[in-house]
Amino acid sequence: MPARRWLALLLGLVVGVALHAQESFRAGVIMVPVTVTVTDANGRLVTGLTRDDFQVFENGVEQEVTLFTSERVPVSLGMLLDTSDSMRGEPIVNARAAVEHFLSTLLLPEDEAFVALFNHEVSLAATWTRPPADLPPLLVPLNPFGGTSIYDAIIDTAPLFSARVHPRAALVVISDGADTASFATLGEARDTYRQSEAFVYAIGIDNPDGRRLSTRVNPAALNNITAPSGGYTEIIHSALELGPATQRIAAELNSQYTLAYSPAEPPDGEWRTILVRMQGLVARARQGYYARPDRPAFSLP
Repeated sequence: MPARRWLALLLGLVVGVALHAQESFRAGVIMVPVTVTVTDANGRLVTGLTRDDFQVFENGVEQEVTLFTSERVPVSLGMLLDTSDSMRGEPIVNARAAVEHFLSTLLLPEDEAFVALFNHEVSLAATWTRPPADLPPLLVPLNPFGGTSIYDAIIDTAPLFSARVHPRAALVVISDGADTASFATLGEARDTYRQSEAFVYAIGIDNPDGRRLSTRVNPAALNNITAPSGGYTEIIHSALELGPATQRIAAELNSQYTLAYSPAEPPDGEWRTILVRMQGLVARARQGYYARPDRPAFSLP
C-alpha cells in the first residue's frame, strides 16, 4: 500500500477512536477561541496583561471577550521533521537533538505531542502522546534520503488536530529545503490551516552548500502558511541554530493569552476575519475562521 494512503488510513483510525475527546468541547453556546501572542516594538514577549487590554473584531465588528486567561493553557503540539537527503549528517543530528529537547524539556507533562517525518513521503512516527517526554526515543535512528514534501506533510497530518485533547494547538515544521516532491500545492497547504485553530511555526535551515536556488528554503512560501495562523517563519543558517530557534517557539507558547468570544451572528459556513488590536503593542493571532454550525464548543480548563 502506498505510504500516503497508509498514512491517511491511519489518521482516519486515530480521529475515529478519539472522537469522544471532542465531546469535552462540544455542546453549549458556540465560542470562538483565539490564542494571542503579544510583543512590544522590539519583538519581546509581553506578559501580565488583562482582558481589558484586548480588543477583538470579527468582520470588523468588535466582540465582547467572555473568556480570558493569561495563565499557560496546555497545548497539543505537532512536530514535522524533514528527513530528506539534504538533511544527512550534521543537520539531522542537530535537528533530532533540538526536537528531543523540545519534547522532553520545553513542553510540560500535561501537554501532548505527535511527531511526523517527511521526505518524498510522509510517515507518522507517533500519534498524540502524553507526556511528550515519552516521544524522543522514537526519533532514533533516522536515515535521511529522498526529496522534500513539506506541503503533503502539512496536509496529511492536519486531521490529527481533530483528535487532540487540548483546545490550544500548534504545529512546528523543521526543514532545510524548498518543497520538491509534494503532490499538493502551497495554496492547498495554506488553506488547510485556515480551517484549523493551530498556530503554525516553520524553521528553515538555509545553508546553501552549493545547492541550486530551486532547492533552497523558500521563506515566502513558508510565511504564506505560518502568518495567517498567527505563527511565524524563522530562517536560520546552520543546524546548530535549531536549539535556540525551538526555544524561542517554546517561550512564545509559554507566554500566550487565551480568550474567546461568542459571535452575534449565527454560523453560516462563511469565512470570518479576526483582528486583535492592542494599544502600543503587537498582537499575533489567527486571521479568521469558517463559521460552521458544527464547530466544537470551547471552554478554558
